Amino acid sequence: MSLSEFDSLHATILVAVFLLAAVLGAVMRETRFCTMGAISDVVYVGDWMRARQWLISIGVAMCGFSLLAHAGWVDPRNIVYAAPQVIWLSALVGGLLFGVGMVLASGCGARNLTRLGGGSLKSLVVLLVLAVSAFATLKGITAVPRARWFDSVNVTLAVPALLPEWLASKGAGGAANVRLWLGGGLGAALIALGWGAPRQQRDGSVLAGGLLVGACVAAAWAISGHWGEVQEHPQTLEHMYAATYTGRIESFSFVAPVAHVLDWLLFFSDKAKVLTWGVVAVFGVVCGAFAQSLWRREFRWQGFADNADLARHLVGATLMGIGGVMALGCTVGQGISAISALQISSFVAVAAIVAGAVMMLRVQQWRLERQA
Repeated sequence: MSLSEFDSLHATILVAVFLLAAVLGAVMRETRFCTMGAISDVVYVGDWMRARQWLISIGVAMCGFSLLAHAGWVDPRNIVYAAPQVIWLSALVGGLLFGVGMVLASGCGARNLTRLGGGSLKSLVVLLVLAVSAFATLKGITAVPRARWFDSVNVTLAVPALLPEWLASKGAGGAANVRLWLGGGLGAALIALGWGAPRQQRDGSVLAGGLLVGACVAAAWAISGHWGEVQEHPQTLEHMYAATYTGRIESFSFVAPVAHVLDWLLFFSDKAKVLTWGVVAVFGVVCGAFAQSLWRREFRWQGFADNADLARHLVGATLMGIGGVMALGCTVGQGISAISALQISSFVAVAAIVAGAVMMLRVQQWRLERQA
């Protein structure tokens, strides 16, 4: 592949990612897809509809990834989550911090991106603070304790830290067959569980949103792992995947990429700062949500109610930035993308995110009851 052909492929992948992310943003805003909202619905009013929507999105993404891997379109060993270390402590602590933070910040990173597309200045502040705290945890002041105290506590496997590969190493069969049956079976079970509400309690548009979100994540795996594969980089001659920040196969995530957006904007004149998968995905989600808000005539400028509201969102955004980097993802990055690949740490991270959110929602409920 010549350098011009590589540049053309890079640009094509970025356009495809932007369009797919725009669809994702529009769907998430149209169907009110929000993990924090789903958890709060269950905790406060016992409504499981949006929780079912989230389960369906995970199931579709899981089935999609399993089929893509079986067809050879995605090599699980080359995904961004395929390191041999199970960083269980970082996943646990980071997930708890992220869960608490997303309640205080009125939603996760993806939810704030869709709200920004609808005119929320609150979300703009949240995303800026999230970007700063995430970047600090990637390379700055909070990166030191993350690497020294949390990431260093891990279990190192002889294979990539993916459940099918680990089971195969224990004699459960070939990793490809284990992934097809385990990923496909578990994904189908989640879809059935999500769609299994009584007919009178079923909101078809909400549940269809889960199908579409999961399909977008699966399509992102295909774009990155199949169409973006480069056998030999024209300059380094290494095997890599075009347009991704890591050079490995990536899907959607919205914590570190938000930090990369800030980095790209601040150092735009630096030729080393090129547009990557995550940066374009962030812009795509905002643009898709913006288009949907205009179509629905729902675009409204929104600000903070008072200083207390601002303080809550600042604390929440900071916790999400730190926790999202520690856990290697957010409710989309870990909660759909990583878990669709059956990454072992993702199960710890997702459980911790839910636990942190439930704990913070209960604290808020207790405060309201005490005031009343």
